[in-house]
This record gives sequence, C-alpha cells and structure tokens, in this order.
Amino acid sequence: MSSGKKFPQYLAAVCVSIGAFGTGSVIGWTSNICEDLKNGKLNELEMDDDQLGWSGSCMTLGAMIMCIPMGFICEMIGRKGAALVAAIPLFLGWVIILFANHKGIVYAGRILCGIGGGSFCVCGPLYTSEISEPEIRGTLGTFFQLFITIGILFSNVFGYAMPSIRLFNIACTSIPVVFAIVFAFQPESPVYYMRKGKQGKAEKSLERLRGNDYDIRGELQAIQAAIDQEKQMAGFKVAIKTKAAKKATVICFTLMVYQQFCGINAVTFYTQEIFLAAGSDLEPHWCVIILGIVQVVVTLCVSWAIEKAGRKILLMVSCGLMALASAMIGLFFTFKNRNLMDEDGVKSIGFLPIIGVNLFIIAFSIGLGPIPWMASSEIFPPEVKSKCSSAAATFNWFLAFLVARFYLNLANAIGNDVTFFIFAAIAGSGIFFTLFVIPETKAKTFEQIVAELEGK
Repeated sequence: MSSGKKFPQYLAAVCVSIGAFGTGSVIGWTSNICEDLKNGKLNELEMDDDQLGWSGSCMTLGAMIMCIPMGFICEMIGRKGAALVAAIPLFLGWVIILFANHKGIVYAGRILCGIGGGSFCVCGPLYTSEISEPEIRGTLGTFFQLFITIGILFSNVFGYAMPSIRLFNIACTSIPVVFAIVFAFQPESPVYYMRKGKQGKAEKSLERLRGNDYDIRGELQAIQAAIDQEKQMAGFKVAIKTKAAKKATVICFTLMVYQQFCGINAVTFYTQEIFLAAGSDLEPHWCVIILGIVQVVVTLCVSWAIEKAGRKILLMVSCGLMALASAMIGLFFTFKNRNLMDEDGVKSIGFLPIIGVNLFIIAFSIGLGPIPWMASSEIFPPEVKSKCSSAAATFNWFLAFLVARFYLNLANAIGNDVTFFIFAAIAGSGIFFTLFVIPETKAKTFEQIVAELEGK
C-alpha cells in the first residue's frame, strides 16, 4: 500500500545523508591539496609521499574501528541518536586538523574524522532503509552515495578555491554542525521504536513519514510480525547459520571487495597525481573538479534509474565499464613508463587516462558505488542485519585503508600499468559474480528478499 506522500521520506533521507556529505568531504580532503600538503601549507607542516599516504589513508582506520561498535549504538540509542553522536568525532577531528602543529596530530584528526564518517556508513543506510516504503527504498538508498560524491566535490572545489588550507578546513568543520542542526528535527526510525516496545512513538513516527491520511496499521503489524519472528529464533549464532544469512554474508562481503579493490580510492585520493602523470594541458585542479561534477551528476541519475533498471543490470554495466576504464589507464602507463613511445607519442595518447578516469568514476557511480551499501541494508535477515552490516562496513574500510595506503607503494613496485590492469581484472570478474550469485531486490519487501535467498 502506497501512502501517496513521499516528501517526508525524501526529506528524512536527505537530512541523514548530510552525514554522508561529511564523509565525502573527509574522503576527498587530499584530492586537490596534495601539492599544498607537500609544500607545508598546512600549518607549515611539510609532507613527503609516505606522509601524504598516511594523511590520505588513516581516516579509513578510524572508520574501520567504529563500524562494529556503531551497530550496537544503533540498537541502544536508536538510528537517529547514533547519527547525531557520529557528528561529534567528525567535528572534533576537523578542529584538531585545524590547529595541528605536528603531523602526528594531523593523523589523529584524520582518524577522528574517519570514526565519524565510518559511523555514518552504518547508521545512515540503516535509518534510510527503515523509514522507506519498498517502492522508493532503492532510490532513497542511493542518496547516501550521492551525498558522499557531493562531499568529495565539495573538497575538490573548496580545496582549490579557498585562499588557504586553513579556511578550507574551517568550511569542513561546519558540515557536522549543519548536519546536527538539520537532522535533529527528523523522526526516529519506527522500526527501532517497535523493537523497543514503544508503539505509540512508532505510530507518530510513521504518521509523520507517511502522512496523516495513510493507514499505518498494516505497516505496523508487518513490522511487529517481523520482530516477533526474530524473537522466536534462537539468536544470532543460530540465525547466521541459515542459508539466507550465509548467502547474504557472501554477497555483501564480496561486494565490498569489489567496491574497494576495483581501485576507486586510489583514483579518488590520487586523482591529481594521475592527471599530472598524464601530462594534461588542463590545470590538474580543474581536472579534479570536473571529475567530481561528473560523479555527482551520474550518481544523481542513478537515483532515478535504480528502480527502473534494477540492481543487477546496473552492477554488471558498472563492472564492465570500470574494467574498460582501468585497462585504458593501464595501457597509457605501459606506453609512458616502459619507453614504448617517444615523448611526442606519449603526449598524443594523453587523452587515455583522462577519458579512463572519467569513465571509471561514471561507471563506479552507476553500480559499485551505491549498491554495496544498499545491499547490506537490504538483504541481511533482520535478526543478523545490525551486526553483519557493521562487520561488512568494517571490512570495507579495512580494504579502503589497504588500497589508499599502499597504492603508491604498489604502483612504484610493479608499475602504474600493472596496478590498473589488476584493477581491471577484478572489476571484470564482478560481472559474473553479479550474474550468477546476486538476487534482484528491486521493489521487493524484506520478507521476499529473505525467501529468495533461502531458495523459496
């Protein structure tokens, strides 16, 4: 049954996604200020390549260590309360970076920012999935990735446009403050209230999200039935052994591998370095900004298309195009670094990495960007969702750390070309995994998804 009034759900999803905007600003912080950091423009702290690698990657460590605790926090104080708590370390992290007088303090600030960003990656998708009606759950689920891309673009633009890194960091510090003010006025998840036995509050929450003309009784009964069924089960240790939970775990964790090992964070953190290596005539800062705009526009289009085309087709197209894009970048570096062409010849194919990087970002935004986060909130059975989603997010950020921290080391050891050929092979294999393993979840209820995973 459709309420006919979607605006309150869209508004709540947008408000919680401002937290994802903050996460994106943390991820993209180094993308357009790499040279400035090397030149000591952050409080006169000069950084070499290794220290720059730590500045870019240590935020993923903070995100990693907080994901599992955030799952328990979501159950203790609610999805809304957990999201508001997540804004605190994000704010403190930016403040620490703002006044840092030692590189170690910068790393500490980045870790705190990662704690906040990683927390949003757990509570944000969970909140959105629980406030949404099935027919728009996919669209609202893409908002999280959309706002991450907007946050990355924010860092791209302000990192270049601000007259100093200090002012740029002040702008970043304002994001968690804005989030806390805006999201404080949104309702708590009705599912959380029902789980805590607060039916009156759940009714008010649903009425606000669906409209006063909507008969909430059927939806409340469905939520209660799911909770009752969960209580009848023997607990997490037994539930995780079911066929549905095992298959959901394999799918979600494998999708996280594909999302990170396709090379996205290598491209995001070191976009400017790649364009410099390509010898682009366009100012590298502008290349980064244009790339950010492309990512936002494509992710916005996916918000509309995901309920039209479905998850599986978008994932397969995404993996195929990313494999092609990575191969193009790898091919350029083969000609450039292995002396297969003279300087003029290399310049003549300088378009390859530029097109490749743009195609890569477009393809990632189509599928491998938003869908792995959606999958964690969509396909885990209710009795294991909180813990397994947290574990999947932790695993994701650990992989992100490996890629962000060691990409430059790997590229220096085996060559940029081989590195991107590896990314291409990984992305290409994702086509077959999606085709044969992942179920389509478009417009399906949680009960239907679990039944399909069970093979019913």
